Amino acid sequence: MQNLADTYNSENPILAVKPAHSAEERHPMNTYEFRPWREGDDLELLQVWGDPRSEQEAQQRASFGEASDAPFSRTLVVTDSGVPIAAGVVTASLLHPQRLWAYLEVAEGHRRAGLGTELLDRLREIAAENGQVPNVRVKLAPFSTGEEFAQAKDMKMIQRSRLIHIDAGAIPPVPLREDENGKPTQAIEDLATGSVELTSKLWEFYRDSHEWDVPAEVGLGTVNRYFLSDEARAFGALVLRDNIQQAEKEGKKGEIIAFAVSYHPFETDPAAALVDENTATEILLGYDMQNEGAVEAIMQLLSLLTAQYPVVVEVDDSMTALVEVTDVLLRAGTASVEGNPSYIYASDYPGAAS
Repeated sequence: MQNLADTYNSENPILAVKPAHSAEERHPMNTYEFRPWREGDDLELLQVWGDPRSEQEAQQRASFGEASDAPFSRTLVVTDSGVPIAAGVVTASLLHPQRLWAYLEVAEGHRRAGLGTELLDRLREIAAENGQVPNVRVKLAPFSTGEEFAQAKDMKMIQRSRLIHIDAGAIPPVPLREDENGKPTQAIEDLATGSVELTSKLWEFYRDSHEWDVPAEVGLGTVNRYFLSDEARAFGALVLRDNIQQAEKEGKKGEIIAFAVSYHPFETDPAAALVDENTATEILLGYDMQNEGAVEAIMQLLSLLTAQYPVVVEVDDSMTALVEVTDVLLRAGTASVEGNPSYIYASDYPGAAS
């Protein structure tokens, strides 16, 4: 695929050298000029935009950069009289290929003048010229200028995601099930993050909980690298097994009906990464979404995980059983939402693959 940077003349970065009618060759709006990302743009834009208002915004700004084809990513910078005042990026996702992630930021004083629309349209055209889908999704905060823009572009909200902080001791102990003779029919087990069984269960849960943005068909090695590897910061896993007696008769272990994966914090300084009893551990909590006892299974794991320490879990509205549990805790005051919820809007443009 052609690199976006190759479509510009180094002496005149606004002069495209591709065939006519490409996105890069359009005349700029008024005094605005559109060009690819250059080294140092991040510092210049920071002076205009100011510091990021949230961790999410900081992560999204970090997606700006030079053109890449692995994965596909293109950034356009908008300048006014040579000064960068806006930028936008589209990035392909290996796990969700039906849409590109998009992020735009425009300096105050330049908003609501059609600049964001022009920037997004150019990025979509550049993506199409490079064999990418034109569909996009955006992640934004509620009641933000970004949400106003998404709604103005006729994008639809397809998901809400929240980070839920659950206090230590929020859930009293929930015993494992037993048979009529008092023998346990369930078991909780530590499982290595490299486990193929765990990786398979995690991917099953991920696919079932992301039907709103259908995941790609990828191998378990890729799944493990994304969610369960050292690179992903995973360092431990607990699983809840069911029907262990019957499974034992067959020489097997019980089916995993719920699991929790814990992650190290993002801190790069080992001293800063040390946790204490007040530090919440980030976990991914998954479960069998076809299991009628999913709510009980979630509570069994959470009661153990939060017995002494708090945890933070990301909850999408599509995870109905987990939403049911955490909403009860929120009403009880033993859990709280960290920061703003994330809204995901998507727009499948005319002529795009559905």
